[in-house]
Amino acid sequence: MGCGTSVTGSRAKKSERAIKAAILIQRWYRCYMARLEMRRQYALSIFQSIEYAEEQAQLQLSSFFTFMLDHFTYLNETDTGSDVQLLEYERTIEVPDSYRGPRLSFPLTVADTNSLLHAFKDQQHLHARYVLQLLHETKKLLKQMPNIIHLSTSYSKEITICGDLHGKLDDLLLIFYKNGLPSEENPYLFNGDFVDRGENSIEILIILFAFLLVYPNHLHLNRGNHEDHIMNLRYGFTKEVMKKYRSHSKKILNLLQDVYSWLPLATVIDSKVLIVHGGISDTTDLDFLNLFKRNKMKSVLRPPKSSTERNHDPERTDFVEYSPIRRVKKCLPGQDIAVKGMTRPSSSSSHTRRYTSDLLDVGEHMCLLHDGVNSGPLLEAQYLESSVRMPSVPSELTAKEWKQVVDILWSDPKNQNGCTPNKVRGGGCYFGPDVTARLLKRYNLKMLIRSHECKQEGYEISHDGQVITIFSASNYYEDGSNRGAYLKLNPDLIPRFVQYQVSKATRKQTLHQRVSVVEWSALKSLREKLYSRRSELTAAFRQYDPNYTGRISATEWASTVESVLHLDLPWRTLRSRLVQLAPDGSVEYLSCFNDLEIEPAIKEVQPALVETLYRYRTDLEIIFNIIDKDHSGTLGSDLH
Repeated sequence: MGCGTSVTGSRAKKSERAIKAAILIQRWYRCYMARLEMRRQYALSIFQSIEYAEEQAQLQLSSFFTFMLDHFTYLNETDTGSDVQLLEYERTIEVPDSYRGPRLSFPLTVADTNSLLHAFKDQQHLHARYVLQLLHETKKLLKQMPNIIHLSTSYSKEITICGDLHGKLDDLLLIFYKNGLPSEENPYLFNGDFVDRGENSIEILIILFAFLLVYPNHLHLNRGNHEDHIMNLRYGFTKEVMKKYRSHSKKILNLLQDVYSWLPLATVIDSKVLIVHGGISDTTDLDFLNLFKRNKMKSVLRPPKSSTERNHDPERTDFVEYSPIRRVKKCLPGQDIAVKGMTRPSSSSSHTRRYTSDLLDVGEHMCLLHDGVNSGPLLEAQYLESSVRMPSVPSELTAKEWKQVVDILWSDPKNQNGCTPNKVRGGGCYFGPDVTARLLKRYNLKMLIRSHECKQEGYEISHDGQVITIFSASNYYEDGSNRGAYLKLNPDLIPRFVQYQVSKATRKQTLHQRVSVVEWSALKSLREKLYSRRSELTAAFRQYDPNYTGRISATEWASTVESVLHLDLPWRTLRSRLVQLAPDGSVEYLSCFNDLEIEPAIKEVQPALVETLYRYRTDLEIIFNIIDKDHSGTLGSDLH
């Protein structure tokens, strides 16, 4: 009896120890997963902050890029000609016998869409003649559509809504594989931002436009803020078209401007669900948006003239004056940089010539460029000043029309009530739950679906379930950075989310490895931002270090970095990943440049010039692409 009791007690103790061990393991695993999640979250925050800072820089320089477009570029012919002239041009383009891609005939059929899908899977290009014909037919169809599309779930029972794709063809193909191809029984709505950033933007447009022509009542498209030819200059789509369709890229890009301008602005499902790309503001007027001539909005980055500007010069009514840039920033000489162990990714009028000379007078080390990411004007008409003469938008666009479209294409939701300017992006606004509730009540709606923001899980529900964000480009910043998602809406208007992630390189990696890759890439981008402002940061750090000890407090370091970069990041949390800490907890501030090395200098280049050129490399690349009429990659005769 005693022996049995002893054995039972021993087993109980072992069982107790096993339970305690299991609890400890469970706690450790939860802490481990929490740390991984925190690292992934701050990596996403870094990517997003840099992305929005770049968008703001684009908006700050929008007037200047418009000036360049109007005076230098192959894109300055905004009139694509009449439909007859376009058809005549298309007929002059010969399709050689050696061409092995799809051969389209109009009107398109399902067989044509299937051939396009197979061709693009095999990395083939559609011939320029068919691209132009497709765009021409798409434009004709879009012109017949209203500004706001009204759909019903009563016929198909379910509608699939997709968010940003951003040139990621694999995501679109995966959506079609999982959810089926568009058809009368399987309708789709794509909510803008089809292009830019990814490598296959033109293929995505071709596929969507082809399905639109085959199923005009069952595939629907909303315009996004990247369906804009000036945005395309910065984010890759213009360059992609120039590379793939060199001799015909001019016609394709010009025709795309018209196609963009005719895309619908919003969709309403069952009179209860509003779908727009960005969001709303406290002045959003759906009745007004439904009535104005949307094709006047070629680009939201070309604001309308004010009445003062229209009357400024009575002898030159075709011109308007804008101030594209607020300040002159001294370009300090410098040297090129590279991150250790890292491979970096990959004729005008006299007043125009004088202006560009002032912009980039490298010989005098002066660059007339935006200074800082949060210091320029917001995308609001009243903030634009007058100093540079430039042609106005061909069709008169009123300030109200312009602002209404800017708000629905650029705005983001926030958790706090109210409506405030979106200073992070530089355009649109932040709208709170109260703004959402008022608009839904005013139009007897139940829900707002929007896209425009990368979400880690591919979607997000906010404003007490009244706002849904859907984002369909997985691996948007880096492989493993985020999932993509689409949603299916049935007659009950209960959204069903489907998540996915295109996983080629990451399929065999552990979760820890995937997070490490994303984190490394984000920190690399952030270090490059730090180095591009090295001179300013060093001078600002030394204001707190008059004795040149090389150390300042963590608070001083964090506030200094934020005041220079304006990225709104948790710098105190990130400092352990970016700088070396002294034993007393202070920051060795110059160590944030330690992961960067200076390549051998060119004698003719003074110490900080390349630092400044590197800071503005994206803007300079846009300028050079605008001037480079023959797409040769060199500048010579283009400047004469």
